[in-house]
Amino acid sequence: MSLEIEKYGFVINDLRHVSGKECLEILKTDGFILDVRPDFELTRLIDHEHILYYPYDEIREHFRKLPHDTWLILADAVGLRSKEVAFFLKENGFSNILHLAGGVVEWERDGLPVTLDKSRRLTGSCMCQLKRREIKK
Repeated sequence: MSLEIEKYGFVINDLRHVSGKECLEILKTDGFILDVRPDFELTRLIDHEHILYYPYDEIREHFRKLPHDTWLILADAVGLRSKEVAFFLKENGFSNILHLAGGVVEWERDGLPVTLDKSRRLTGSCMCQLKRREIKK
């Protein structure tokens, strides 16, 4: 990891937060986006080849599978749960953690590449009845 990471983003509570544009620049050299949103939130996907998906509520079971030798840029919808996961990973020996400021919402707002997966759209009259919407072809 020879990237001069200090020139990117800003630091709060010992966690470096980077913008979507900075994230893309970092990914040209090194790293992966780690999207920690649960499956039902994965309608709008960051369109990039270096992305890993591990839901927030399963990260404790799978964090040992994550690469230690490259930057991991944590992302979720708006940056709340991903920040918690970032601190968890740092507490468990990861030193190569960055956080996507504003999450996927800010990524999309900045006009960065997003894919819409219509097969993941949900329907239902209340949260307890949500299920995947059937797509007519």
